[in-house]
Amino acid sequence: MKIAASILNCDFLRLGEEISRVQKAGIDAIHLDVMDGHFVPNLSFGVPILKAIRPKLTVPVMSHLMVNTPEKIIDKFILDSDGVIFHIEATDKVQECLDMINKANKLAGIALNPDTPVSQIHPYLNNVYEVLIMSVHPGFGGQAFIPESVDKIKKLKEMIRRAESKALIGVDGGVGLNNAENLIQAGADILAVGSSIFKSKDYADTIKKLRGL
Repeated sequence: MKIAASILNCDFLRLGEEISRVQKAGIDAIHLDVMDGHFVPNLSFGVPILKAIRPKLTVPVMSHLMVNTPEKIIDKFILDSDGVIFHIEATDKVQECLDMINKANKLAGIALNPDTPVSQIHPYLNNVYEVLIMSVHPGFGGQAFIPESVDKIKKLKEMIRRAESKALIGVDGGVGLNNAENLIQAGADILAVGSSIFKSKDYADTIKKLRGL
């Protein structure tokens, strides 16, 4: 089980300090949400922030592109990211996006919005490192978890098994101590966690509890 800290929920005035603190607390990756104000109704981090935090990172950073036509900007994020995740709903050039990421020897991920059936990912299961299940409607941090996401994870897990794929299942949105165990049991491999970590007093203790330790 891997825990990725979603820094959309951290204290932006202390971004560098927050990243150092959460890394020392034992997270496995940084989850960087990139929003364009079009695919989702919000704006967030861009390339300058990614370049600024890169020297501080001791863990991989996954750039999660919540943007329209991600094929137009993937190349800008590849250099300083360890992996890039884009939304299947945001482009009609899914394979082109995957090829751009994989050819750069980076980790490729595809995200699925809550209303998108897992069947849409099937043609790409052997070309991705991660399938990210959105368990909230993307665009804002701190939303309530959508319970139906658990069944979606189970369906995806079975699909991956049948395809003999090595793809990992990530979950993003409303993930916390109240549902982490259920998500892990359903088949999740990576939990993207924001508020539950950054609003807690003891990051390390929260991360241990999320892992079920």
